[in-house]
Amino acid sequence: MAEKVSGERGLWAGAVPQNASLLKESLTCHVAQQGLQDSLFSSESDNSLYFTYSGHCNTLEVRDLNYQVDMASQVPWFEKLAQFKVPWTYHKDSCKLGIQNLSFRVRSGQMLAIIGSSGILILDEPTSGLDSFTAHNLVRTLSRLAKGNRLVLISLHQPRSDIFRLFDLVLLMTSGTTVYAGAAQHMVHYFTAAGHPCPRYSNPADFYVDLTSIDRRSREQEAATREKAQSLAALFQEKVRDFDDFLWRAEARQPGVGVCGARLALPTDTGHVPTSPELPGPVQQFTMLIRRQISNDFRDLPTLLIHGAQACLMSLIIGFLYYGHGATKLPFMDKAALLFMIGGLIPFNVILDVIAKCHLERAMLYYELEDGLYTAGPYFFAKILGELPEHCAYIVIYVMPIYWLANLRPGPEPLLLHSLMVWLVVFCCRVMALVTAALLPTFHMSSFFGNALYNSFYLTGGFMISLDSLWTVPAWISKVSFLRWCFEGLMHIQFKGLTYHMAVGNLTIPIPGDVILSSMDLNSYPLYAIYLILVSITGGFMALYYVSLRFIKQKPRQDW
Repeated sequence: MAEKVSGERGLWAGAVPQNASLLKESLTCHVAQQGLQDSLFSSESDNSLYFTYSGHCNTLEVRDLNYQVDMASQVPWFEKLAQFKVPWTYHKDSCKLGIQNLSFRVRSGQMLAIIGSSGILILDEPTSGLDSFTAHNLVRTLSRLAKGNRLVLISLHQPRSDIFRLFDLVLLMTSGTTVYAGAAQHMVHYFTAAGHPCPRYSNPADFYVDLTSIDRRSREQEAATREKAQSLAALFQEKVRDFDDFLWRAEARQPGVGVCGARLALPTDTGHVPTSPELPGPVQQFTMLIRRQISNDFRDLPTLLIHGAQACLMSLIIGFLYYGHGATKLPFMDKAALLFMIGGLIPFNVILDVIAKCHLERAMLYYELEDGLYTAGPYFFAKILGELPEHCAYIVIYVMPIYWLANLRPGPEPLLLHSLMVWLVVFCCRVMALVTAALLPTFHMSSFFGNALYNSFYLTGGFMISLDSLWTVPAWISKVSFLRWCFEGLMHIQFKGLTYHMAVGNLTIPIPGDVILSSMDLNSYPLYAIYLILVSITGGFMALYYVSLRFIKQKPRQDW
């Protein structure tokens, strides 16, 4: 047995020199892999990488944290309708549990990594390395995510003032203690009442981070700044000790200790009074917006020329279609069809143009309203009145050729009444297009709804079918149809008080114009009442447009 073992050892020993390099490489690889696995889950043993902190130990503790999201609130109502969902099923099984019974505690000396699938958004210095424009857009996007029922936590070092205004809540800390926690818009008020107003034209984030920072350039400065920071932290703890959420609220201030009271208690040095630039008044906002509106319209000269050419071409085509009768009057139905086309064709072109322009401006309108550059009221009046020069020129170009070529009722008074009627109906249609553009989120939806509404007014206008033959629903639609009232008004201007001679074979039968109007159920109101009805319908659309601007976020959305 000894000889056998010795022989085996001899064979093994003899084999070693031949495979020594291979064995060494194998052993080295095994040891390296084992060392890598051990190092991945072992504490760092290199003391040279420790960065010590001489302050107090900190502890972060979370107990029984639960968070759920209502998924139905994330889907716009029009997308729910597109999915053919009935309203009472919108919130059925729509709550999604994001966090359930989460509890943990982290102490100084430990590093916590939150891992998992994307969801509960925590960002540390997300704007570092970005230019100012990109940083602002990034924080704005995060703000929109937060407003969409998401939880967003951001740690930033002295953000810009425009980024600071996007925050809802701010937590200001120094040396591990809280100096302020509450609404971002109230932070200046809080420190002002505490005797530390933000200087004029200074960024509050920069000023108060500097105020609470520890200056370690010398022992004296470090002690002084640390004492100031500790006093501010103690003051904050005193103010919020009665609140469960430990957030300071402006409503919790004592009477007379608000912003105005704090400003009155400050020294007379105007360089330290916390003032902010005030927005211009409504009149100044309206003046600025209407100047921009008119300037933008006339700057786009090719579009204006195209609109003018379009109105002129349509007028010439219709006018030449009814031209050449001379002393021979048009048949009654042909003239009625002409008047209906005058009031019904031109507004259709206005709808799509106005809706397209509004949706192009919608992104700018949303951001400017969100930034508080102006309010909905001045923009409403600027939008309504800013297009009047273009609108008036458009109507003149359209009305004059067709009125002369079709040999309508001569005289300055009928011409003025005719032009005013067409002006009112086109203006009413323009406001209706503004309503659909502000009420619905996409261009396709606005154009679809605007065309559907216009077609319903067109079909119940009194020419396609007589008004007395309409059943209940279209009869009510016809009462708010501006095309119906325009047609009735134009018929009044051309036939009211005149005798129309109708040729029947070799006979010429005189027919009073009032009889013609009564036969079509177009003689129920006098002419001045028709103008008032059109003004009322326009006023209703204007009120609805203002309500849409005031209460519906004009957020730009992608089309379907």
